[in-house]
Amino acid sequence: MNKRIRVLHVAEAAGGVERYLQTLFKYSDKEQIENILVCSQNYDYKKMKSLADRVIVLKMAHQINPSSDIKVEKALRRNIKQLKPDIVYAHSSKAGALVRIADLGLKNKVIYNPHGWAFNMQQSAKKKEMYKWVEKISAHFCDKIVCISDAEKESALREKICKPSKLQVIYNGVDLEEIKNTVPKTRKELHIPEDAFVVGMVGRLSKQKAPDVFVKAAKLIKDKIPNAYFLMVGDGELRDQVEEMIHKFNLDSSFLITGWIDNPTAYMKVMNVGCLLSRWEGFGLVLPEYMACGVPIVATDVDAIPNIIKNGKNGILVDKDDYILTSNVIIKLFNDEQFRYDLIKLEKAVVKQKYSVKRVINENIIMYSRLMATFGA
Repeated sequence: MNKRIRVLHVAEAAGGVERYLQTLFKYSDKEQIENILVCSQNYDYKKMKSLADRVIVLKMAHQINPSSDIKVEKALRRNIKQLKPDIVYAHSSKAGALVRIADLGLKNKVIYNPHGWAFNMQQSAKKKEMYKWVEKISAHFCDKIVCISDAEKESALREKICKPSKLQVIYNGVDLEEIKNTVPKTRKELHIPEDAFVVGMVGRLSKQKAPDVFVKAAKLIKDKIPNAYFLMVGDGELRDQVEEMIHKFNLDSSFLITGWIDNPTAYMKVMNVGCLLSRWEGFGLVLPEYMACGVPIVATDVDAIPNIIKNGKNGILVDKDDYILTSNVIIKLFNDEQFRYDLIKLEKAVVKQKYSVKRVINENIIMYSRLMATFGA
C-alpha cells in the first residue's frame, strides 16, 4: 500500500463495541491505517483519544429520536465531507442506520458491522419486522457487512438481508497479551472467602444476559455447595430487581455485584466457573476472555454461542432460561476437578488459535485493501 487508508469509525453503542474498538485501534498498524472515531457521549474520550488518531464526540440518542437523529446525520455528513475518509465503518445498528443515510451520494466505501442483529433480540414481532425491513433497505447503501459469527451470517441469509457476496465473517478477538499481563483481583480485597467455589457472570444486568436465571441457579447451587460464592461483574437496568432476588433467597452474604468495570478479566481470574446465560447473543466476547483466563465456561445454546463453545469440550452448553440444568452442570463441575482441568486445557488452545485480536486486525486490513482496489471499478 502506497498511502495510509483513512478509516472513519462511527459508533453509538458503548460496552462491548467500545472494547472491540479499543483493541482494534491498539493493534492497528499506524503506517497502514489511520483510525478516526466519531462516537457518542457514552464513550471514554480520554482512553479512545490515546488509541485513535482522532476522536470526535457527537451527542447521540440510543433509541430512535427523529430530532436528534437528523442533527447527527447532518454532523456526520459534514465530517465525512471534511475528513474525506477512504472507508466509513459503522458499528452497531444505530450507527449503521445513521451512517448509511449521512453517506448517500458520497464516494467513499462503507462497511457496516451490526455486532449482533437487532432483529434477533427478544422483542415484539412488529419490532422484529421493522428491524428486518430497515436492514434490508440499508444494505443497498454499503459495500460490506461484517458478521461477528457464522450464526450472524446465517441469520442474514435466512432473512434475505442482502446478497451473500456482501457478507463477510470476521470473528471477534481478544487481547491475549493484555489478559496475560492483567493482575488478578485477590479474594481478600473482594472479601470473598479463600476456600469459596466462585461462580461468576460477566455482563450487563439486562434481559438479554439473564441475570435472573443466574440468581435462581445460585440458590440451588448454594443449597448443595455451602462454600459457593457468586460474583456478578457488570451493571444495568435490572440491578435493583437482581438485588431484590438475592435478598429474597437469603444470598446477600454470598453475592458480590461489582458494577461496571473497565477490565473484567481481573475479576474473571478469581472465578472457578464463568457463565454466559444470554437469551440471545451475536457473539459473546466474554467467552474468549473466560478462555484466556482459564475459567471453565457454562453458556446457553443460543445464536452464535455454539459456534464458539463445543459442548463438553471447551465448555458446557445449557438451554436458555433453564436455571435447574444450569445449577446441575455447575454442581457437576464442582465435583469433577479433572473435567474442569480438561475444559481449561482445550479452552486455552482454542483461544490462541481462533480468537487472537491480531487475526481480527489482519482480516480487517485484507477487507480494507480489497475495497480500496475496487475504487473506480
